[in-house]
Amino acid sequence: MKNNYYSLLLIGAFAALASCSPKGPYALTNKVYKQHADTLAQIIEQTQPPLLTDSAGTATPGEWVGTVNFNLRKPNYVIIHFTAQDSIQQTLKTFTIVKTQVSAHYVVAKDGKVYHMLNDYLRAWHGGVSRWGSITDMNSCSIGIEIDNNGNEPFTDQQLNSLLALLGQLKKAYGIPTGNFIGHQDIAPLRKPDPGPFFPWKLLAQKGFGYWRDELLELPPENFDYATALKLIGYDTRNLPAAIVAFKRHFVQTDETPTMTEFDLNVLYNVYKKY
Repeated sequence: MKNNYYSLLLIGAFAALASCSPKGPYALTNKVYKQHADTLAQIIEQTQPPLLTDSAGTATPGEWVGTVNFNLRKPNYVIIHFTAQDSIQQTLKTFTIVKTQVSAHYVVAKDGKVYHMLNDYLRAWHGGVSRWGSITDMNSCSIGIEIDNNGNEPFTDQQLNSLLALLGQLKKAYGIPTGNFIGHQDIAPLRKPDPGPFFPWKLLAQKGFGYWRDELLELPPENFDYATALKLIGYDTRNLPAAIVAFKRHFVQTDETPTMTEFDLNVLYNVYKKY
């Protein structure tokens, strides 16, 4: 019994040491990330000509000649989400297990801490089935930012301060146009409501990240076609009521009905002229 007691003490001590490891609780997932990145790097380094044959089965001559003019593809959009989960720990777990098949480049915690989860030049799985303008694969041209928020609560000052700093860095680093800071609701109106009615789009626009309506709204002309205006902004209008709801979630935020009031038309006309 005594030996068993000391054995249990040793096991407990080793467990405590392991939990306090300087590598942290995400050492294993960081290792998997590194392995995956190394595999992608090996693919990029491959230098072989295409192995082709013509219709008669004859090999087509080919040779690899490396160009000196290239770089990595850079993101041109930022898509903002809320996590719809109850804690930062829950979100980090969601993004570090394979079965969820979702990820983001950045996660901003309630205390303002920013978790960078994927190199900006790599493709995260955050947008899902989405569309903006003629782009049908938003994941391939965007950075996904998740904010720790369950969708029914205000965002913290610390979060917004960190988000603004992050957006400023990304805009400068990649030359992202002002109008290309949008929400998940904008690109996937049939599926997603985030970042939701509490998100301060007006504040972001004041800092140069996205657009917002002016205080003084000009009346649209009598022949104003709101469906065309929504489409020119970028909304997928194949389901027009869904596009209207998405627009109002972003630029009105006090009404989510799928109809356009006079005020909504005034807002849309004002915003549409900025794009």
